[in-house]
Amino acid sequence: MKTVHLTISGRVQGVYFRAFTQKQAIKHQVTGFVRNKPDGSVEVIARATPCQLEAFISCCHKGPILASVKDVLVNKSISAETFTHFEIR
Repeated sequence: MKTVHLTISGRVQGVYFRAFTQKQAIKHQVTGFVRNKPDGSVEVIARATPCQLEAFISCCHKGPILASVKDVLVNKSISAETFTHFEIR
């Protein structure tokens, strides 16, 4: 299992990005969370196998139809938190 920290920028708030992300996480068996940040970006902590994460991150580059993703920064996460599901925070 691998954990990554994503910062997604562009038009990603107010366009159902968090709900879309949660749906994709469930589809790809990813645990963790998604939340809006004060700077207008969306933050994701995701944990899964490398293959599952690759598919999930690919979805984050697209987003829902109303979104306009400008950039997705992917960093290794050092989160000690364990997750049993994927939640919107």
